[in-house]
Amino acid sequence: MSHNQNSAFFLKLRMDGYMRATAVLAIDIVMSMIASICVLLFCYVISGPAVADTQFVLLYLGSALAGSCVSFYFTRVYRSVIRYSTLREISQLCAAALFKESILFASIAMFDRLYSSGTLLTVAAMDFLVTFSALLLIRVMMSTAYNILTRRMMNATPLDRVLVYGVGEKSAAVVTRLRKSKHYDVVGFIVPRNSVSESTKLLGCPVYGFENRHDLESLKKNPGISGILFAYGRDARDEQDGLIDMAREAGLKLFIAPAIDELPDGKLLGNGIRKIRIEDLLGRSEIKISMDEIRRNFEGKRVLVTGAAGSIGSELCRQLAKLGVGELIMFDNAETPLHNVRLEFSDNYPDLKFTPVIGDVRQTARLDFVFRKFRPQVVFHAAAYKHVPLMEENPCEAVLVNVIGSRNVAEKCVEYEAERMVMVSTDKAVNPTNIMGCTKRLAEIYVQSLGLALETGRRKGKTTFVTTRFGNVLGSNGSVIPRFTEQIEKGGPVTVTDPEIRRFFMTIPEACRLVMEAATMANGTQIFVFDMGTPIKIADLARRMIHLAGYEVDRDIKIEYTGLRPGEKLYEEVLATKENTIPTDHDRIFKAKVREYSFDDACDVVQRLEDLSRAVTIPEMVILMKETVPEFKSKHSVFEKYDKPD
Repeated sequence: MSHNQNSAFFLKLRMDGYMRATAVLAIDIVMSMIASICVLLFCYVISGPAVADTQFVLLYLGSALAGSCVSFYFTRVYRSVIRYSTLREISQLCAAALFKESILFASIAMFDRLYSSGTLLTVAAMDFLVTFSALLLIRVMMSTAYNILTRRMMNATPLDRVLVYGVGEKSAAVVTRLRKSKHYDVVGFIVPRNSVSESTKLLGCPVYGFENRHDLESLKKNPGISGILFAYGRDARDEQDGLIDMAREAGLKLFIAPAIDELPDGKLLGNGIRKIRIEDLLGRSEIKISMDEIRRNFEGKRVLVTGAAGSIGSELCRQLAKLGVGELIMFDNAETPLHNVRLEFSDNYPDLKFTPVIGDVRQTARLDFVFRKFRPQVVFHAAAYKHVPLMEENPCEAVLVNVIGSRNVAEKCVEYEAERMVMVSTDKAVNPTNIMGCTKRLAEIYVQSLGLALETGRRKGKTTFVTTRFGNVLGSNGSVIPRFTEQIEKGGPVTVTDPEIRRFFMTIPEACRLVMEAATMANGTQIFVFDMGTPIKIADLARRMIHLAGYEVDRDIKIEYTGLRPGEKLYEEVLATKENTIPTDHDRIFKAKVREYSFDDACDVVQRLEDLSRAVTIPEMVILMKETVPEFKSKHSVFEKYDKPD
């Protein structure tokens, strides 16, 4: 270690033990006694020898000592962290001093008749004021000493000097939280120049205005900032073509305070600040969800999640854990990812009763064991094969997992009387152009027809079936963002299939909240679709990620266009339009208008598809898929030859 590192290390050791609770208690008692002695001396000066009586002095000081020990111990003022003292801690000090004076007054009044009660009240009031002032003063001194020690330690390690964007409530809260940070030194606030007057200050920090890159370059020199911190995700999104671009060009770092979704169990760990990610710029305004109603719907329930180790499945599990479910069963066939989820939940949700189960939705015997043992009341079916090109090359496996697996789960829900099954579907099921999208549509058809058969009494059962459709989720396993990140880290090139390809995106927590909201809203067999917002051009996404990483497109990292992959669309379907949906009470959730199928026909098709897929009879299987879902038209695929002319 260098000299500075050694100094910082030993200084940290001293600060970790700075002012233990017992030491604070001892100091408080000593300061209280000094205060009482000062009051006694003052009374001697004013009243003369009357207070010099030995018996009175001993009684007074003994009562002050007893009152101090008892009051400070029981009010626990010594337990407060002095460097984070607030008005609440000050009120506790006031209460402790009052407690001491009540003991002092009662003791003297009981054992000494020399003074009237009025005189004793005056003395006690003086003692209270001096004691409270002494306790407050010693805390100010200790806090100041701690700040000096902290500053010495900070000087031993370089800090990011940052400006916080905006002057809102959360911006101010972030500044307060970071004042003791070992990583960031907040030197002020930054806002657009036309929204701030000169010499404005907030929390004692200057508020700087900016208009162009030169303003940021000046701030980089004086007061020497190295980064900008956004307290609100919406501010970062609004400024992605303004302040963020200018900051990048000026060589400044970009940080963001986390949203509540990113925090384990809603708790902030450390200062929680991180660098801005592309997901922060692609998100939308916060979706309003009736969490109280959702909690009532799932609290205390036994819940099964299939595909629990995947991106959507694991996030569903996290959000269900926060809702107080009675028992959570995590079902997945991926051993290592499920093991990692188990470790995460053991650490973050120690009070949750959960059971990871290795299994495959294609195996009815394994599903039967899980349903028979746990009797789930609610089932979220997220297990699926989802990668379009891979499923185009392995169509039989796509059918077995996405169609047959969904049928198996749905049938077990009916057999074991689950209250509700929620199936996670995709926008690729709408007018599918690939095997994956068609298998998800076939799964929808089977689940919907089964639910309608139960509702009309053609089959016995009480399970409600709900299907949810949404588009791409940001940062999910195998999605474009992790792929681009990896390519950028390697120095490029970043590969995009087509300059015009566009996709809808939604964050994983956002999608999962909407899934649970739809499950709560459903009062029968329904397919819900989500408002996915505005589609994003993938080439623009790649450019933005390259810029955020601090590189220039084409100069540092190139973008290469590789051509559309088998089954891939140039534009995804818009899920929610007036023509194909019915509005609900939630402005982001709609009911899909879809053709209804006979349950007998659906059973027959699914059984034939299972036979063909297990026999790996691909042509006949694909032809049957296209006959059942006539809107399935293959694109850039070897299966285009099986399409019938319009």
